[in-house]
Amino acid sequence: MCCRTIAAAVDRSALAGTTGSAGVDNVQGEEQKKLDIIANDILLEGTREHAALAALASEEMARISRTSQERTAGQYLLLFDPLDGSSNVDINAPVGTIFSILRCPGARVPATEADFLQPGSEQVCAGYAIYGPATMLVLTTGEGTHGFTLERGSGEFILTHPRMSIPCQTREFAINTANTRHWESPVKRYVQECMAGTHGPRQQDFNMRWVAAMVADVHRILLRGGVFLYPQDGREVSRFGKLRLLYEANPMSMLVEQAGGKSSTGHERVMDIQPHTLHQRTPVMLGSRDEVERLENYHQHARRPLPDLVDALRNLWTEY
Repeated sequence: MCCRTIAAAVDRSALAGTTGSAGVDNVQGEEQKKLDIIANDILLEGTREHAALAALASEEMARISRTSQERTAGQYLLLFDPLDGSSNVDINAPVGTIFSILRCPGARVPATEADFLQPGSEQVCAGYAIYGPATMLVLTTGEGTHGFTLERGSGEFILTHPRMSIPCQTREFAINTANTRHWESPVKRYVQECMAGTHGPRQQDFNMRWVAAMVADVHRILLRGGVFLYPQDGREVSRFGKLRLLYEANPMSMLVEQAGGKSSTGHERVMDIQPHTLHQRTPVMLGSRDEVERLENYHQHARRPLPDLVDALRNLWTEY
């Protein structure tokens, strides 16, 4: 219901005057769009009284929101990014809602922020709604990734993409190349090799695709393969990554892994990270398994320059 309501709000945003900035910043210190606030309110009002939920957490809020404390505590915790890529609304490009569901530890009433600090491997459900030419709901409960398309006449989501599958190999990558100068050497190496095409070490041409909304880039990967990169870089704001672990990286990683892909920071599996704060950030590299493993290998190689030098000298001595 909430995703249908948000889809309708996005559809009529230009006519309703709800595009553009709201004139305030969110807890992340980022400019909020009017639709960020609208989508967040829709999700809060539509879910906070659900009997199964103990508490909610949103990328747009500094603290968690508890459900009614007078009744028995719910079994689950809901986390969400209400409108991923909200700046795309102004140019009529795809945006979406990302969500994650965790079990609430124990039977405490009320739930606390600490209850949300679970690794992504503990998710029981993850998904997103994408608002584009069609509204789709893509989700997993740990038994494959499945896509449902909204039939606007009836308001029902119809299963149209069962068992979505990401091919192991790809010739597409998604990254914001404007940040090239800030990347670490393994990411620079990977992108340079892709861009070198048939004349480079990969000996094949690649295409780059970048929508600037994670939900849209991941949706493309689920449908036809590819790899999405949002690495850490040398700037203070992105030193530990830019994407939110609990609201974006974990749910998208679960969807990708359930579709046969892989998700990593370059150093470790995203869903193995133990969160320490509600709005923790992380680097993300996800999509076609072979490409993510290549990126991991490049990161491992970059961490051991001295052994590599010793090996090279040893080989030269043996040849001599």
